[in-house]
Amino acid sequence: MSFTIEQILRGDVPRVGHRPPTAADPSLVPISLRVNGQEYHLQLEPRVSLLDALREFIGLTGTKKGCNQGACGACTVLINGERVNSCLTFAVMHQGQEITTIEGLGQPDDLHPLQAAFIEHDGYQCGYCTPGQICSAVAMLKEVAQGDASHVTSDLTATQIELTDEEIRERMSGNVCRCGAYLGIVDSIRDVYEQQKGQ
Repeated sequence: MSFTIEQILRGDVPRVGHRPPTAADPSLVPISLRVNGQEYHLQLEPRVSLLDALREFIGLTGTKKGCNQGACGACTVLINGERVNSCLTFAVMHQGQEITTIEGLGQPDDLHPLQAAFIEHDGYQCGYCTPGQICSAVAMLKEVAQGDASHVTSDLTATQIELTDEEIRERMSGNVCRCGAYLGIVDSIRDVYEQQKGQ
């Protein structure tokens, strides 16, 4: 059996040893996930991670599987606006919550400001960690706007936090870029922060 490069890139290749679950399988539970504003009704084993549900069962492959241990941040998604490592949480735990992946932030003709800033400031190289970096940065900017302190915030009682490069680095430390595009990532986040501050 052979496949074209287009089939491989689209993911139209059956996985070795993979058999689709049948509705009669007693190990499956029905769940509904709201992802990027759309409702998905699935039959999953309760132990399926949110990451695997997104990638393998819904087909949203923008969220990446890096370490599968919660150490790299490549799988970061937003759940009710907060950043979560999707490899560390079960899909069944997030019924009724709003899940946002990189695909839900913007489209090629209508990019989210952070997506545009990552392009402008070269905040990516191979691009593998970029979806998790952007999702994490979206939530991080919200945390700053809410006045949430970080480990390096000098005044823990401050209601307004100045987002310095040190603050950005600390707040994004859960997202690893193996290519070392950190300067572009920091510049991208600072640029969007300054835009938001000016509004």
